[in-house]
Order: sequence, then C-alpha cells, then structure tokens
Amino acid sequence: MRHERVESPVYMCNFLAVRNILLATARAAIMVAVTGRNKIISAVLVAGLLVTLLLYHTVPLERVSSIVHHSSPAAKEKETKPEPTPRVYKEKPTPAPPIVDNFPLAADAQSPRDLPPIPSWNTPPSPHVQESTPLLIGFTRNWRMLQQAVVSYITAGWPPEDIYVVENTGTMNANKNGHLTLQNPFYLDYRRLTQVLGVNILSTPTLLTFAQLQNFYLHTAISNEWEHYFWSHMDVVALSREDWDDLRDDDDYKSLYVRCVEDLRATLKRGYNIDGHGDKGTWAIRFYAYDRLALMNRYAFEQVGGWDVVIPYYGTDCDMYERLTMNKLVQANGHVGLVYDIGRTLKDLIRLYRRRPDPEEIEADARFRYEEDDRGSHEWAELRDRLNSMQVDKNNGDRNTWQEKQEGGQGEPYYRDPAGFETALKMWMDFGKDVVMAEKWGHRGCNLRGVGLKAGDEWRVEHDW
Repeated sequence: MRHERVESPVYMCNFLAVRNILLATARAAIMVAVTGRNKIISAVLVAGLLVTLLLYHTVPLERVSSIVHHSSPAAKEKETKPEPTPRVYKEKPTPAPPIVDNFPLAADAQSPRDLPPIPSWNTPPSPHVQESTPLLIGFTRNWRMLQQAVVSYITAGWPPEDIYVVENTGTMNANKNGHLTLQNPFYLDYRRLTQVLGVNILSTPTLLTFAQLQNFYLHTAISNEWEHYFWSHMDVVALSREDWDDLRDDDDYKSLYVRCVEDLRATLKRGYNIDGHGDKGTWAIRFYAYDRLALMNRYAFEQVGGWDVVIPYYGTDCDMYERLTMNKLVQANGHVGLVYDIGRTLKDLIRLYRRRPDPEEIEADARFRYEEDDRGSHEWAELRDRLNSMQVDKNNGDRNTWQEKQEGGQGEPYYRDPAGFETALKMWMDFGKDVVMAEKWGHRGCNLRGVGLKAGDEWRVEHDW
C-alpha cells in the first residue's frame, strides 16, 4: 500500500527549496547546452539534477529537515555541555618567615664613607695594579647571599670598581627602577651595590641558564677586550688567610686579592710551564677552591666555541672542562685564600670588616665596635671556623635550599611563583644532565675521557648503557 505524504509546513518548506534547486540546475544545464561551451559541464549539471531528483524521491524530507536542524549553530548551543572535571589543587607549603637585611649599617648608609674601612692589611694596592682584574658574580635569587659574597670580596681586598654583579633575574629594569621588594626572590638593591658598596652592575637581556650566563661572561670579556677575567659563584664567602704566614713580618702577608694578582702574573708569564708549551692560549682555567673562584682565559673558551647551551645547568661544566682538556687546553689548581661554599648568611656582615667585638655582647653574630681587630686574632679564627661549619652543613644537606628562602613579590613586575620556578629549574637541570648530555656523548656521567671519548665524538657515539 502506498503511504500518503503529509503536507506539513516543514515538508512544504523543503519541497519549495528542492524545487528551486531543480529549476536553477535545469536552467544552467539548458544555457550551457545552448551555448555549446562545454559538453562536460552540461553532463555534470544534468547528472547533478538526476541525483537530486533521486534523493528527493527516496529520502524523507522530514529526515533531511532533522539533519539540517540538528547541525545548525543554534541547535548546538542548546545541547547540554559536559561539566568540567573538578581541579584538585596541591597542598600549599608552609610559608617561610620574612627575611631581614643582613647588613643594617649599609641599609642606612648613603656612600662608602658611611661604612667602616676594610681591614687595613687587605687594602687594595694603590695605584691599581697594571693587570686587569675584573671579577664577575652572577645573581638570580637571594639578595642576602649576593650581598654577603660581594662584601666578602671587598673586605678580602678586591677593588670594588673591579667587581661586576651580573643581574640575571629576567625582571628587565624592575630592580633598577626600585619596583621589587626584599621578600621577592629576584630583588636586587641597585643603590646599595653601586652607591654604597661601589661595585658595578651588568644586566642580562633576559633570564639566562648557567651555560648561557657563562657565554654572557665571555661576550662581556670580548666586548671589553679583556684577555682574561675572574668569576665567582654568589653563594660563597671569600676570606684572606690571616694565619698563612709569619704574622710578625708584615712583608710576608698578602690578601686574597694580591695573591690572585700574583697567580695571574705567573699564569701569564711567557715561561709559565703548565703543559710544556707556555704559549698564549694553552691555559684555560685556574681553579681556586674548584670554580667557586676561577681565572678564565678568554681565548681558550673562544677556541672551543664557548659553553654548550643545550646543556643548561648541571653537566654543562663537566662538558666544558672535558672539552677543554680534549683540546689540550690546561686547567690547573691554585691557592689564594679561603673561599667557602655556604647556604646561609652571617647575621650581620659587619663581621667581615674585622671590627673588634663588644665585650658585653657574647653572641657570635652580635654587634661589633668600629675599632679594628688584630690580624689573625681569635675572632678571625672563630669567623673562619664558623664559615667552615656553614660549608659542612650545606654539603651535608640540600645544597640549593638557599635559593628558596624568599616567597614574596606577588603583584610585582615579572612575578614568578617561587615554588613553581624552583620545580621547573630542577626538571630542566635533570633533563640537561641525564638526557641531553648523555645523548651528546653516548655516555652517562662526567668521566668522558676515562671511557675513551675524544674531541669530535659529540653526537656520534652510540649509547654505552
């Protein structure tokens, strides 16, 4: 039995639409056929007409209408959207207590004259030595640690005008314009460093990795035509050896800075025989307490193409030092004084100025009088032992906890979540050391030459694990 078609409004609308399509297609076919422009076009149009007719008689228009209706944007908006998955947030860490400045006297000072003089026995040579002695100290986080390092080098005899703090915070000009505060991990006091302590500040264009920062040092040396330069970590304290020589003979005593100058002269001397040649460019590094303080030969680093920036942090020093030796560029150790690797600061940096303690104050970090102490005194020995104890504590615990001491800065320019920043850095460190460097040399670990690797083997050796 034949079913009769119900003439619904939807059906009539669809019927009229199909009829209009058929008429338009027919007209086009006739026009092309009459003009005879292209028989192929005529055949296509006629075929399209026949297919449309076939669909019209075989597919119910109600179904077509339903498909059109449900595919329209308005229909999609009416569809029920799935509820988003509830987010589970990590537990917030216990907030660290606010930090306080570790050099109150400098906080109130307006110039170097407002600070006590450095120990008289460590006064820099005047006039300045003939050699260039720039000292670069990189900074990313923890103002207290940086200030301690800078003050220690100044009081150990390094001329302030030769010290360059390299701001590597990635906060652009926020520190220079005074827009960051003490609780911000990336805070740096420009006025204190330049006007009170008298040192220089260089700024990287953005936040650099350790390898990139080392190449920035190299770039700075090239730009300033320095043939060599010193660099130091910021989590150190430098101390002249006041007990080194016979203290009764002032002519025998030399500050840490003067000993660095003498070691530089010996290294640059034409007859300096550290590898059997002594030509310029054959030495690469002089290590003082590993690379807590180091003297760098610019030409050696240019010769091997600088630091490999694809290994951003841990492992990049191993890669560099191994490549230098593979290329017969010598690294040697020297001793110029005490350079401690520590993870916290003295309570008051006035102690580094070697002031005589107030007998009424018994605390190790108590206030000190302005009267100069004696060289090599009991107080100096206590300071030496205290710093050594701080170094032992750091190496027996988490070495880099000092980088996480400040948790403020919310709402300030270029704010980064401190915990997230630290997590991301650790992931990057591990990836560079465990994945990239291992792939580069086909070997896990730092003993590259010990397993037979040589210059030119980079990226060419299959894994040995």
